[in-house]
Amino acid sequence: MSDHLLRHLAPITAEAWQLLDDEAKDRLPVALGARRLVDFSGPHGWAHSATNLGRVGGVVAAPAERVIARTRRVLPLTEVRADFALSREELLGVSRGAIDVDLGPLDEAALRIASVENAAVFEGWDAVGITGIVPASPHEPILHDGAVAAYDDLVASAVATLKRSGVGGPYALALGPADWTAVVEGSDAGGYPLSRRIAELLGGPIEWVPGLAGGVVLSLRGGDYVLEVGEDLSIGYAEHTAESVSLYLEESFSFRVATPEAAVSIRTA
Repeated sequence: MSDHLLRHLAPITAEAWQLLDDEAKDRLPVALGARRLVDFSGPHGWAHSATNLGRVGGVVAAPAERVIARTRRVLPLTEVRADFALSREELLGVSRGAIDVDLGPLDEAALRIASVENAAVFEGWDAVGITGIVPASPHEPILHDGAVAAYDDLVASAVATLKRSGVGGPYALALGPADWTAVVEGSDAGGYPLSRRIAELLGGPIEWVPGLAGGVVLSLRGGDYVLEVGEDLSIGYAEHTAESVSLYLEESFSFRVATPEAAVSIRTA
Protein backbone atom coordinates (compact mmCIF):
# COMPACT_ATOMS: atom_id res chain seq x y z
CA MET A 1 0.00 0.00 0.00
CA SER A 2 1.43 3.39 -1.00
CA ASP A 3 2.73 5.63 1.83
CA HIS A 4 0.88 8.65 0.43
CA LEU A 5 -2.37 7.17 1.77
CA LEU A 6 -1.09 7.83 5.33
CA ARG A 7 -2.92 4.84 6.73
CA HIS A 8 -0.35 4.41 9.49
CA LEU A 9 -1.47 7.73 11.01
CA ALA A 10 -5.10 6.69 11.39
CA PRO A 11 -6.49 5.54 14.78
CA ILE A 12 -7.67 2.33 13.16
CA THR A 13 -6.63 -1.18 14.14
CA ALA A 14 -5.27 -3.73 11.68
CA GLU A 15 -8.50 -5.70 12.07
CA ALA A 16 -10.59 -2.63 11.19
CA TRP A 17 -8.44 -1.82 8.17
CA GLN A 18 -8.94 -5.38 6.96
CA LEU A 19 -12.69 -5.00 7.34
CA LEU A 20 -12.67 -1.72 5.38
CA ASP A 21 -10.59 -3.19 2.57
CA ASP A 22 -12.80 -6.28 2.40
CA GLU A 23 -15.94 -4.13 2.27
CA ALA A 24 -14.51 -2.03 -0.56
CA LYS A 25 -13.52 -5.17 -2.48
CA ASP A 26 -17.08 -6.45 -2.14
CA ARG A 27 -18.86 -3.22 -3.10
CA LEU A 28 -16.70 -1.72 -5.83
CA PRO A 29 -16.74 -4.53 -8.44
CA VAL A 30 -20.54 -4.47 -8.52
CA ALA A 31 -20.63 -0.77 -9.46
CA LEU A 32 -17.57 -0.66 -11.75
CA GLY A 33 -19.54 -1.74 -14.81
CA ALA A 34 -17.33 0.00 -17.37
CA ARG A 35 -14.32 -2.11 -16.37
CA ARG A 36 -16.13 -5.26 -17.42
CA LEU A 37 -16.72 -3.91 -20.93
CA VAL A 38 -13.44 -2.23 -21.98
CA ASP A 39 -9.79 -3.26 -21.96
CA PHE A 40 -8.08 -2.65 -18.62
CA SER A 41 -4.42 -1.64 -18.32
CA GLY A 42 -2.80 -1.52 -14.89
CA PRO A 43 -2.59 -0.81 -12.11
CA HIS A 44 0.68 0.95 -12.89
CA GLY A 45 1.16 2.61 -9.49
CA TRP A 46 0.67 6.02 -7.92
CA ALA A 47 3.74 7.48 -9.67
CA HIS A 48 2.36 6.67 -13.14
CA SER A 49 1.25 10.07 -14.37
CA ALA A 50 0.44 9.92 -18.08
CA THR A 51 -0.69 7.67 -20.91
CA ASN A 52 1.46 7.53 -24.03
CA LEU A 53 -0.68 8.44 -27.05
CA GLY A 54 1.95 7.46 -29.61
CA ARG A 55 1.71 10.91 -31.22
CA VAL A 56 3.83 14.03 -31.47
CA GLY A 57 3.04 17.71 -31.78
CA GLY A 58 4.13 20.11 -34.47
CA VAL A 59 7.73 20.94 -35.32
CA VAL A 60 9.29 23.65 -33.17
CA ALA A 61 12.55 25.51 -33.54
CA ALA A 62 15.66 24.07 -31.92
CA PRO A 63 18.74 26.04 -30.78
CA ALA A 64 20.89 24.67 -33.61
CA GLU A 65 20.77 24.66 -37.40
CA ARG A 66 19.20 21.69 -39.27
CA VAL A 67 17.73 20.33 -36.03
CA ILE A 68 14.03 19.99 -35.41
CA ALA A 69 12.09 19.13 -32.27
CA ARG A 70 8.63 17.73 -31.58
CA THR A 71 6.95 17.19 -28.23
CA ARG A 72 5.54 13.76 -27.43
CA ARG A 73 1.78 13.85 -26.76
CA VAL A 74 0.45 12.21 -23.62
CA LEU A 75 -2.85 12.08 -21.75
CA PRO A 76 -2.36 12.90 -18.05
CA LEU A 77 -3.99 10.54 -15.58
CA THR A 78 -6.73 12.06 -13.46
CA GLU A 79 -6.77 11.61 -9.69
CA VAL A 80 -10.28 10.98 -8.37
CA ARG A 81 -11.14 11.00 -4.67
CA ALA A 82 -14.38 10.34 -2.76
CA ASP A 83 -14.38 11.41 0.90
CA PHE A 84 -16.31 9.73 3.70
CA ALA A 85 -16.24 9.54 7.49
CA LEU A 86 -16.79 6.67 9.93
CA SER A 87 -17.60 6.64 13.62
CA ARG A 88 -14.62 5.80 15.82
CA GLU A 89 -16.93 3.93 18.16
CA GLU A 90 -18.12 1.76 15.27
CA LEU A 91 -14.53 1.05 14.23
CA LEU A 92 -13.58 0.11 17.80
CA GLY A 93 -16.41 -2.38 17.71
CA VAL A 94 -14.41 -4.43 15.21
CA SER A 95 -11.75 -5.24 17.82
CA ARG A 96 -14.53 -6.29 20.20
CA GLY A 97 -15.85 -8.79 17.69
CA ALA A 98 -18.80 -6.80 16.32
CA ILE A 99 -20.13 -8.19 13.03
CA ASP A 100 -22.68 -5.44 12.32
CA VAL A 101 -20.36 -2.43 11.94
CA ASP A 102 -22.02 0.47 10.09
CA LEU A 103 -19.98 0.98 6.90
CA GLY A 104 -22.74 2.80 5.03
CA PRO A 105 -20.60 5.89 4.31
CA LEU A 106 -17.94 3.70 2.68
CA ASP A 107 -20.55 1.96 0.55
CA GLU A 108 -21.97 5.32 -0.58
CA ALA A 109 -18.49 6.65 -1.42
CA ALA A 110 -17.77 3.49 -3.43
CA LEU A 111 -20.88 4.07 -5.54
CA ARG A 112 -19.99 7.75 -6.07
CA ILE A 113 -16.46 7.13 -7.27
CA ALA A 114 -17.49 4.17 -9.43
CA SER A 115 -20.13 6.37 -11.06
CA VAL A 116 -17.46 8.95 -11.91
CA GLU A 117 -15.25 6.34 -13.55
CA ASN A 118 -18.18 4.87 -15.48
CA ALA A 119 -19.35 8.30 -16.62
CA ALA A 120 -15.85 9.23 -17.81
CA VAL A 121 -15.62 6.04 -19.88
CA PHE A 122 -19.04 6.32 -21.50
CA GLU A 123 -19.98 10.00 -21.45
CA GLY A 124 -16.48 11.53 -21.45
CA TRP A 125 -15.00 14.22 -19.23
CA ASP A 126 -13.98 17.37 -21.11
CA ALA A 127 -12.36 19.03 -18.10
CA VAL A 128 -9.67 16.33 -17.92
CA GLY A 129 -9.33 15.65 -21.65
CA ILE A 130 -11.22 12.33 -21.76
CA THR A 131 -13.38 11.59 -24.79
CA GLY A 132 -15.99 8.99 -23.90
CA ILE A 133 -17.45 6.13 -25.89
CA VAL A 134 -20.76 7.88 -26.61
CA PRO A 135 -19.47 11.25 -27.90
CA ALA A 136 -16.73 9.51 -29.90
CA SER A 137 -19.14 7.23 -31.77
CA PRO A 138 -19.89 8.31 -35.37
CA HIS A 139 -23.23 6.47 -35.29
CA GLU A 140 -26.44 8.37 -34.68
CA PRO A 141 -27.99 7.47 -31.31
CA ILE A 142 -30.97 5.15 -31.49
CA LEU A 143 -33.90 7.01 -29.91
CA HIS A 144 -36.96 5.62 -28.14
CA ASP A 145 -39.98 7.01 -26.34
CA GLY A 146 -39.14 5.60 -22.91
CA ALA A 147 -41.11 2.36 -23.24
CA VAL A 148 -38.88 -0.70 -22.72
CA ALA A 149 -41.21 -3.34 -24.18
CA ALA A 150 -39.44 -3.01 -27.56
CA TYR A 151 -35.93 -2.57 -26.13
CA ASP A 152 -34.87 -5.78 -27.86
CA ASP A 153 -35.70 -4.14 -31.20
CA LEU A 154 -33.47 -1.20 -30.28
CA VAL A 155 -30.62 -3.54 -29.38
CA ALA A 156 -31.10 -5.50 -32.61
CA SER A 157 -30.87 -2.24 -34.57
CA ALA A 158 -27.68 -1.27 -32.73
CA VAL A 159 -26.10 -4.68 -33.35
CA ALA A 160 -27.02 -4.44 -37.04
CA THR A 161 -25.35 -1.01 -37.22
CA LEU A 162 -22.15 -2.42 -35.72
CA LYS A 163 -22.13 -5.37 -38.08
CA ARG A 164 -22.61 -3.10 -41.10
CA SER A 165 -19.58 -1.13 -39.89
CA GLY A 166 -17.46 -4.28 -39.78
CA VAL A 167 -17.40 -4.42 -35.98
CA GLY A 168 -17.60 -8.01 -34.81
CA GLY A 169 -18.98 -9.40 -31.57
CA PRO A 170 -19.76 -10.63 -29.10
CA TYR A 171 -21.58 -7.51 -27.98
CA ALA A 172 -22.65 -6.14 -24.60
CA LEU A 173 -25.31 -3.74 -23.41
CA ALA A 174 -24.37 -1.15 -20.78
CA LEU A 175 -27.38 0.33 -19.01
CA GLY A 176 -27.84 3.16 -16.54
CA PRO A 177 -29.65 2.15 -13.32
CA ALA A 178 -33.17 3.18 -14.41
CA ASP A 179 -32.93 1.46 -17.81
CA TRP A 180 -31.32 -1.63 -16.28
CA THR A 181 -34.16 -2.07 -13.80
CA ALA A 182 -36.77 -1.63 -16.51
CA VAL A 183 -35.09 -4.14 -18.82
CA VAL A 184 -34.45 -6.89 -16.25
CA GLU A 185 -38.00 -6.61 -14.96
CA GLY A 186 -39.57 -6.49 -18.45
CA SER A 187 -41.08 -9.30 -20.53
CA ASP A 188 -42.89 -9.72 -23.81
CA ALA A 189 -46.59 -10.46 -24.24
CA GLY A 190 -45.93 -14.15 -23.73
CA GLY A 191 -44.01 -13.60 -20.50
CA TYR A 192 -40.57 -14.30 -21.98
CA PRO A 193 -37.94 -12.22 -20.10
CA LEU A 194 -36.80 -9.19 -22.06
CA SER A 195 -33.27 -9.48 -20.67
CA ARG A 196 -32.93 -13.05 -21.97
CA ARG A 197 -34.08 -12.02 -25.44
CA ILE A 198 -31.56 -9.16 -25.47
CA ALA A 199 -28.73 -11.41 -24.25
CA GLU A 200 -29.45 -13.78 -27.14
CA LEU A 201 -29.10 -10.90 -29.60
CA LEU A 202 -25.87 -9.68 -28.03
CA GLY A 203 -24.05 -12.91 -27.35
CA GLY A 204 -22.72 -11.07 -24.29
CA PRO A 205 -23.76 -9.52 -20.97
CA ILE A 206 -26.14 -6.79 -19.86
CA GLU A 207 -24.28 -4.65 -17.33
CA TRP A 208 -25.53 -2.26 -14.63
CA VAL A 209 -23.48 0.93 -15.06
CA PRO A 210 -24.20 3.74 -12.56
CA GLY A 211 -23.15 7.08 -14.04
CA LEU A 212 -24.44 6.20 -17.52
CA ALA A 213 -27.58 7.76 -18.96
CA GLY A 214 -29.57 5.41 -21.19
CA GLY A 215 -27.83 2.49 -22.84
CA VAL A 216 -24.86 1.65 -25.05
CA VAL A 217 -24.33 -1.42 -27.23
CA LEU A 218 -20.63 -2.07 -27.77
CA SER A 219 -18.33 -4.78 -29.02
CA LEU A 220 -16.42 -7.02 -26.62
CA ARG A 221 -13.90 -8.17 -29.24
CA GLY A 222 -11.16 -6.14 -27.52
CA GLY A 223 -8.77 -3.44 -28.67
CA ASP A 224 -11.42 -0.75 -29.10
CA TYR A 225 -11.30 1.02 -25.70
CA VAL A 226 -8.63 1.19 -23.00
CA LEU A 227 -9.03 2.20 -19.38
CA GLU A 228 -5.56 2.80 -17.94
CA VAL A 229 -5.23 2.88 -14.16
CA GLY A 230 -2.28 4.20 -12.18
CA GLU A 231 -3.32 3.67 -8.57
CA ASP A 232 -6.28 1.35 -8.33
CA LEU A 233 -9.05 2.20 -5.89
CA SER A 234 -7.59 2.41 -2.39
CA ILE A 235 -8.65 3.74 1.00
CA GLY A 236 -6.59 6.58 2.50
CA TYR A 237 -6.63 8.57 5.74
CA ALA A 238 -7.30 12.33 5.94
CA GLU A 239 -7.86 13.29 9.60
CA HIS A 240 -9.77 12.39 12.74
CA THR A 241 -11.58 13.85 15.72
CA ALA A 242 -12.61 12.28 19.01
CA GLU A 243 -15.81 11.05 17.36
CA SER A 244 -14.98 10.19 13.74
CA VAL A 245 -12.27 9.30 11.23
CA SER A 246 -12.20 11.03 7.84
CA LEU A 247 -11.14 8.68 5.05
CA TYR A 248 -11.33 8.59 1.27
CA LEU A 249 -11.37 6.28 -1.72
CA GLU A 250 -8.87 7.29 -4.39
CA GLU A 251 -7.73 6.20 -7.84
CA SER A 252 -5.99 7.63 -10.90
CA PHE A 253 -6.93 6.77 -14.47
CA SER A 254 -7.15 7.78 -18.12
CA PHE A 255 -9.36 6.48 -20.91
CA ARG A 256 -8.79 6.23 -24.68
CA VAL A 257 -11.01 5.38 -27.62
CA ALA A 258 -9.19 3.41 -30.33
CA THR A 259 -12.19 2.46 -32.50
CA PRO A 260 -14.97 5.06 -32.30
CA GLU A 261 -17.37 3.04 -34.46
CA ALA A 262 -17.43 0.07 -32.04
CA ALA A 263 -20.43 1.38 -30.04
CA VAL A 264 -23.97 2.68 -30.58
CA SER A 265 -25.88 4.60 -27.92
CA ILE A 266 -29.57 4.22 -27.08
CA ARG A 267 -31.27 7.33 -25.74
CA THR A 268 -34.74 8.52 -24.77
CA ALA A 269 -36.09 10.94 -27.38
